[in-house]
Amino acid sequence: MSIPQEYKMRTSARNQLAGVITSIRDGSVNDEIELQTASGLRVVTTVTRASRESMGLNVGTAATALIKASAVMLVTDAEGMRFSARNQFAGDVTCVRKGAVNSEILLTLPGGEQLVAIVTNDSAEGLELAMGKRALAMFKAGAAILAVCA
Repeated sequence: MSIPQEYKMRTSARNQLAGVITSIRDGSVNDEIELQTASGLRVVTTVTRASRESMGLNVGTAATALIKASAVMLVTDAEGMRFSARNQFAGDVTCVRKGAVNSEILLTLPGGEQLVAIVTNDSAEGLELAMGKRALAMFKAGAAILAVCA
């Protein structure tokens, strides 16, 4: 699957996952849309039916999922736990930038995609987030916004 370079955009959302829509599940108000990246990562989003129609979102449409770093939660030692967040991606911490209050954590996924999470310094320390640490990034389907070329 080839994702055109023009789907990279400048936006305040730190996380951009470009792909192609692979499935749509109709709902009465919101529709569930699955986007697959070139590496096979599957991102589940929800959009209103009106947005889906006005944006021309169909199976095969190229799109980009935008997720704010503050919407990404990180978990370590999650074995045996279940979460309601539809999007759960395991990866390795590849960068930690500590600020005065929050830390910016970069997680690199097996397919090469990267997700950035903003967590409090207390949380980063409590989770022992450091280079090479394995972590699970998660966000709810409603936290992902879909974008397409106009």
